[in-house]
Amino acid sequence: MHRTAACALAPLILVMASCANYDRRLTSTTTTYLGTDGSIVSRSAASTLADRNSYWDGDGVEGAPSIVIDLSDQKAKFFKGGKLVGVSAISSGREGYGTPTGQYKITQKNPDHVSNLYGDYVNAQGDVMVRNVSKGKDPMPPGARFAGSPMPYFMRLGRTAVGLHQGFLPGVPDSHGCIRMPEKMVKAFFNHAPPGTPVSIVD
Repeated sequence: MHRTAACALAPLILVMASCANYDRRLTSTTTTYLGTDGSIVSRSAASTLADRNSYWDGDGVEGAPSIVIDLSDQKAKFFKGGKLVGVSAISSGREGYGTPTGQYKITQKNPDHVSNLYGDYVNAQGDVMVRNVSKGKDPMPPGARFAGSPMPYFMRLGRTAVGLHQGFLPGVPDSHGCIRMPEKMVKAFFNHAPPGTPVSIVD
């Protein structure tokens, strides 16, 4: 590959290589995304792409809430009283970290959740020493501490470590098993899905 082309692709490969630091990519103004036509697009354009595949029309609609996660379609569907009121693009677990299928209920909600499994090793000043680590698996450098990755608007499924939360959507399954959603959609789901809401995950 031509050296210039390789250099141009390097940041994208780095972004796609792991998901432990996805929230930093999500909030960074320098984040780039791969568009559906293979071109590299801006963060704002990528957000628009996710929003085109998402909508919410559930305000004021009555009925018991339920959620269906379709892994093959990479969509989350929100129902009230059996009526479809919202659809969101998602990014579920990548190979080796597949999102488990089955029937669940939301057991915990936390708008400021932080992972206790994945994150970075940082020094006393908070500067990153080692990125994208698994706590307890990756060796910790002397003087470092673990800083978990933020998972805003987290909704835990049953007794698992899996949940729905705001996160980076590259257009393919990319997480450690959780279901990532765009900010606008995860807020709507979070606000309308109380604890006990049934969630079906199908492939």
